[in-house]
Amino acid sequence: MFYIIILIFVLGYIAIAIEHPLKVDKAASALIVGVLTWTVYILNVENILSMGFSPSWIELGNQVSNIVDHIKPALSETQWISSGWADKISVFNEPYHFVVEELEHHLIEISEILFFLLGAMTIVEIIDQHEGFKVITDKITTTNKVKLLWIIAVITFFMSAVLDNLTTTIVMVALLKKLIGDQKTRWFYVSMVVLAANSGGAWSPIGDVTTIMLWIGGQITALSIIAKVILPSIVSIVVPLAIVSLSMKGEIERPLKMKHEVSFTTYQERIIVFSIGVGALLFVPIFKTITHLPPYMGMLFGLGVLWILTEIIHRSKPHEVTNKLKVYNIIRKVDTPTVLFFLGILSAVACLQSAGHLNIMAGWLNDHLGNVYLINSAIGILSSIVDNVPLVAGSMGMYDIALPGATGYGAFFVQDGTFWELLAYCAGTGGSILIIGSAAGVAAMGIEKIDFIWYLKKISLLALIGYASGIATFYLMFA
Repeated sequence: MFYIIILIFVLGYIAIAIEHPLKVDKAASALIVGVLTWTVYILNVENILSMGFSPSWIELGNQVSNIVDHIKPALSETQWISSGWADKISVFNEPYHFVVEELEHHLIEISEILFFLLGAMTIVEIIDQHEGFKVITDKITTTNKVKLLWIIAVITFFMSAVLDNLTTTIVMVALLKKLIGDQKTRWFYVSMVVLAANSGGAWSPIGDVTTIMLWIGGQITALSIIAKVILPSIVSIVVPLAIVSLSMKGEIERPLKMKHEVSFTTYQERIIVFSIGVGALLFVPIFKTITHLPPYMGMLFGLGVLWILTEIIHRSKPHEVTNKLKVYNIIRKVDTPTVLFFLGILSAVACLQSAGHLNIMAGWLNDHLGNVYLINSAIGILSSIVDNVPLVAGSMGMYDIALPGATGYGAFFVQDGTFWELLAYCAGTGGSILIIGSAAGVAAMGIEKIDFIWYLKKISLLALIGYASGIATFYLMFA
């Protein structure tokens, strides 16, 4: 049954990939895969855990053994019960409780991502409904495909470093809807936004979840990650852009404006909503730094502020205006299937992590490759298939931070060592190879309904070339 979980994940992945020919929404497939993987896990929990691949189960077993051997004999029965370790041991004796606790633990992390996504998408939708993006789109006057591509990519690259790749992608997709009318052309530009967002997030300590993990974990420092990874990240997006620019020609088609289209907002209102909305997004990393609360709390705070602002702006307007611009109506337009897709796919990956599948994969890489450049390159490619967060978490658990002054192979693992810096780059940019391989890609896929196979044919090779170019740049700089 351990391998049945992998089979379910692979079949679900195929169903997501062939969403359009299958004519089944990917959110439905993802939800089924998320539930089935955990169902097989809990129904066969004793057999799966007895294989000894679950790192959490092994850790719990070690804790229980140590407590029983060293602490329990020194405590009275009342003290032992009040310590809480009696519950831990009961969980160890009844493995299905362990699986439920693991699921609840992962659900907390998944929920943080979903609330963050929901808040960001709502803020962007509010700005869009108030025509706030006209502040930017009116200033981008070029219709030349190549020029527009570079402008969008550069904006995305640096915005992603300040915000994060997920939020940046949501904002840029909304912006591109105002700039490009043809769907397939817009798909291409949105896909390049995914590449630029992931590359931009890789060199910033707050640009990607994985770099945040490494930064908080002490594997990297802010100034070092910027200094060492910014050039490989630039190369990883410039190379695909250069390749595309050689063959891309012509002008883009702007979206047609309906003659009867009525504007419900003034120029001043657009400026205010756009400024406060973008300010709310930019405030998220600042809020996290000040309060140490999860990023979704800052996102929800920004949404609340923008919500109150729009209520004040429209309180004296006619009903037909407020009916369109009130946030409770705008929320209905937020793409809920994208949120459910995230829930399903992240739940499935969490099951692979909890049952030990990802742990086996990390160990295999260590045993068979044994070279930091090859290990990190493989992790980056794997992150295009499964979520990069558990892959990086597995890597952080597999290797300790070496002491300063370590020599030989251990020198790669000191703080700001080659392994950690390259891991940040590879885990951040490798997900661009497949559209499902990063939070930015999944969001773009959900919002724009980009076909998995289309992305595989048109973008994946470009992303792979850019990814490899960045690794080569890093190697030449620090090997």
